[in-house]
This record gives sequence, C-alpha cells and structure tokens, in this order.
Amino acid sequence: EVQLQASGGGLVQAGGSLRLSCTASGIAVDDYVLGWFRQAPGRKREGVSLISNSDGRTYYADSVKGRFTISSDNVKNTVYLQMNNLKPEDTAVYYCASGDPQVSGAYFLTESYDYWGQGTLVTVSS
Repeated sequence: EVQLQASGGGLVQAGGSLRLSCTASGIAVDDYVLGWFRQAPGRKREGVSLISNSDGRTYYADSVKGRFTISSDNVKNTVYLQMNNLKPEDTAVYYCASGDPQVSGAYFLTESYDYWGQGTLVTVSS
C-alpha cells in the first residue's frame, strides 16, 4: 500500500520560513516524480514544485521561484519543501503527490499523479 505522509505545516508570520516533509511508504521516492501542490480556500489545487531524482529534474511555479526549494533524502524516503520569505498568499493546504509526468505541460496536472498525501495546513499571517 502506498502512503504519503505530509507534515511540517503551521502558522508563521510573513517573511518567515517553514519546511514541509513528505515521507513515502510503499514506493521509493527516487523511482517517481514527487510533487507539492497547494489549495487555498475557494481556489483550485495548484502545482508548487516537483522533483525527479531519476533524472535530476526540479521545477517550480513562478509564484514560488527563488523562495521555495525542493529536495529529497532517499535514505529517509522523504521529500522536503523549504519555504522561505513566506507571503500571506502562500496560505493553503499543501499536498504531496507521486506520479510520473513526462513533459512539462503535465508537471502540474493533478491527473498526472497517482497517490496523494493528506495535506498539511500552512497559514501565513501579515
């Protein structure tokens, strides 16, 4: 059974930092693309970042470039999202997901991902 456990969310002031973790079981994170998505109240789920250890790909949404960094620890089978200089508009539930999108047009399509974690809430106060 594949499980993705997301954690690390919380309440932080604007300009602060958080590190999200996504620990996988049932799959090896270096065999799949691991992506982070977020969903704010009343809005569609949107892609934030992804990493593919098999070919070294990382990818970021324009809104988070230069502020967020994705990384992975294959020994711990965990993917991280370091979020710096957080803004109130980053407030959302953050989800990790595993899949195998092959082309850039599919990177942030939710249907490209087969398994999803339960989400962790990030709240950024102004």
